[in-house]
Amino acid sequence: MDAAAAADSSRQLHIAIFPWLAFGHLLPCLELAERLASRGQRVSFVSTPRILSRLRPVAPALAALVDFVALPFPRVDGIPEGVEATSDLPPGMTELHREALDRLAPAFSAFLDAASADGNKVDWVLVDSFHAAIADVAHEHKVPCMLNMPYSAASSVDYGLPDPKDLDNPLTPSVIRRFVETFEKCKLIAYRSSYEFEPESMPLLTGIFGKPVVPVGLLPPPPAGARNTGSDDDAALSWLDGQPSKSVVYVAFGSEYPMTVKQLHEIALGLELAGTRFLWALKNPSGVPSDEDVLPPGFEERARGRGSVVTGWVPQTSILGHGAVGAFMMHCGWGSTIEGLQYGQPMIIMPVLGDHLSTARVMHERKIGIKVVKDTKDEAFLGGNIAKAIRAVMVDEESKGIYAANAKKMQEILEDEKCNQRYIDEFIQCLRTYKN
Repeated sequence: MDAAAAADSSRQLHIAIFPWLAFGHLLPCLELAERLASRGQRVSFVSTPRILSRLRPVAPALAALVDFVALPFPRVDGIPEGVEATSDLPPGMTELHREALDRLAPAFSAFLDAASADGNKVDWVLVDSFHAAIADVAHEHKVPCMLNMPYSAASSVDYGLPDPKDLDNPLTPSVIRRFVETFEKCKLIAYRSSYEFEPESMPLLTGIFGKPVVPVGLLPPPPAGARNTGSDDDAALSWLDGQPSKSVVYVAFGSEYPMTVKQLHEIALGLELAGTRFLWALKNPSGVPSDEDVLPPGFEERARGRGSVVTGWVPQTSILGHGAVGAFMMHCGWGSTIEGLQYGQPMIIMPVLGDHLSTARVMHERKIGIKVVKDTKDEAFLGGNIAKAIRAVMVDEESKGIYAANAKKMQEILEDEKCNQRYIDEFIQCLRTYKN
């Protein structure tokens, strides 16, 4: 290696990370930013002001290497003032929200120009699959792009590369077009997974995408921190303190699950029929006021003593790490799956959306969780089937031991910090190799 090549191989990289405006994308990208900074790389984390104000702070030791870049959210007719994240969007606003993201392109261009003028040129841009306009700007500035894929590898194996000519694809034409246009501008695919976690699916990805696929590891969130005694979120943890070990099902379906009142009632019925303890982080369906009571009449009274329903924000990682929790009822979003398995929680799974179905299939086949049976004619997962799945994971001595042991194996993979760091080091090396 000559002197110039040696210098280039040790030079600090400047990586701009611009996640989709959804917390399921933002939070793992923030974890990636910290891990890159821990290896001495400079990161510009790009988003909008209100979103940045809602993210956790970066570890103080890394703060000097992570810059938060706030691009003003564009005004778009139809999107209420102050709405920036997908979780806050009223129904029917998704395409308008993507158009707003397109309008961030000039501000992002100005950021790239300013970075270059300051002698701190951006070396790479990490973009999400809806970010065609942002990828175009990077391309115009001759900055290479990589595509962020915060999904299970199994979902790409199941669905492949989106094809605009495929009329049976469940994705909308707009989403497919944006993905294809973004993908074409990207040199690399950065995948939130690992060969240890998805040994069957990960080796297939390069063949599917026809481009180098670089795993960045699973990017589990930081361990649960100290409890904020006396706060609203401490109420859930205080209730758990009074429950026996591994006796509680934690029920949470994320901020963007297409929940209905019918489905909420079936979940309530399933919890009643199963007879186990539960902690339910309840979020009203889209379009239903947050103060409207959506539970079946008398449900909370009948469940008193063995169940607790909480509304609003809850400290999910602290709950999942609590000794009283013995299973996680959820939708199998990739982020929630990783959070649950970070604490070895077997799963009761009710998937609806595309990538959730793929992840659920793998978790079910590997007996890490159980997918609730749903007949194609039913509009919701039915209470009887939900109860049956809960009992398999929480009550039946033989089956619950299998699910718990398999979830524990996944926890060991997530806790392997040497492996996590190795993926980051290899990712940085790939960025150096493919930069030019």
